[in-house]
Amino acid sequence: MRVKIKRLKPDAILPTYAHPGDVGMDLYSLEDYELKINERKIFLLGFALEFPNGYAAIIKDKGSLPHYHGLHTMGGVFDAGFRGEYNINLINLGSEPVKIEKKQKIAQLIIYPVAIAELEETQELSDSSRGMGQFGSTGK
Repeated sequence: MRVKIKRLKPDAILPTYAHPGDVGMDLYSLEDYELKINERKIFLLGFALEFPNGYAAIIKDKGSLPHYHGLHTMGGVFDAGFRGEYNINLINLGSEPVKIEKKQKIAQLIIYPVAIAELEETQELSDSSRGMGQFGSTGK
């Protein structure tokens, strides 16, 4: 699949795959910043993408950052029609401030195929084995 990418800032580091076969492209910070406990911040990435309808670009956590530091990405769904600057909304859920360094990998981008739903309003939904069960519905 071909995805067009436009550099919006001269110092932007374009997304990269670390290994053949990886599905997540690494995304890089363009700034040094110390993210305080419970603080959230939007990190601009300096690029824009173009890809076909029927796909979405999703920002996901890097495996090590939540594990070691409590960093988590928030939001991060980019539709095919979006042509603006990509960004990462990070929150520090850890117990200490975290230093983010320029050029550090801070999240990953995955391009997913998606179904575009056509909603049909109804008065009834069919029965299922789960029914209306929510939290804890499958037991402990």
